[in-house]
Amino acid sequence: MSVELIRVPGLCDAQYAYASVASPDSLVYTAGACPLDKDGATVGVGDIRLQAQQCILNLRAALTASGSSITDVLKTTVYVASSARADLVAAWEEISAVFGEHDAPSTLLGVAVLGYPDQLVELEAVALRRR
Repeated sequence: MSVELIRVPGLCDAQYAYASVASPDSLVYTAGACPLDKDGATVGVGDIRLQAQQCILNLRAALTASGSSITDVLKTTVYVASSARADLVAAWEEISAVFGEHDAPSTLLGVAVLGYPDQLVELEAVALRRR
């Protein structure tokens, strides 16, 4: 078995790969997509919905670079830095709207803190590689 680490041009130059692909299984494991712009600045400070939308954009980029798409996702995990259920629901509404009919299994968690300054949302996925 081999492992390919995926770096994504156009996303923030992170200290980690944005996804990995294990062959011959052709599964893609993404890092948590964060609400960062290409310069590494947190998007939508204080706004869970905007941060969830940026996470989706960054997840799509990592999936595309890995030979996958939203409809290839097998499972997601959504992290929200809040103990308020309404905040978790807000993030979930933004993310689930993008997945639409492709309602893959998901876990939604409220956590104490996430890794970047002002970060409120993070989204990771496991997907099937199509290429």
